[in-house]
Amino acid sequence: MNWLLVIAGALVGAPLRYLTDRTVQARHDTAFPWGTFAVNMAGSLVLGLLTGAVASGAASSRLQLLVGTGLCGALTTYSTFSYETLRLAETGLRFYALVNVVGSVLGGLGSALVGATLAQAVWA
Repeated sequence: MNWLLVIAGALVGAPLRYLTDRTVQARHDTAFPWGTFAVNMAGSLVLGLLTGAVASGAASSRLQLLVGTGLCGALTTYSTFSYETLRLAETGLRFYALVNVVGSVLGGLGSALVGATLAQAVWA
């Protein structure tokens, strides 16, 4: 039964990733992958909030499967981040590639930390 929760979350997360990526990227006339960056930061924030809520006892493990594993797993994308970084480097945009790597890693960790800290402040 748990796998149904993961599937239900992914059914929302995957199209949300695609639509968000296309919407954000259409607003930026640059080679930098702002759409992927945005979904990865949003997913990290949501996962941090959820993790903090679960740790505080304010959310259940079932919600963690639905939102954390399902929605956030389908919303965020390490493979696209990797592909886009490689593509930037191969086309000579090495500075953008470096910014994408550093910004994504630090931004994702920071977003998750902000989410977890906020959740624990609210539900502690």
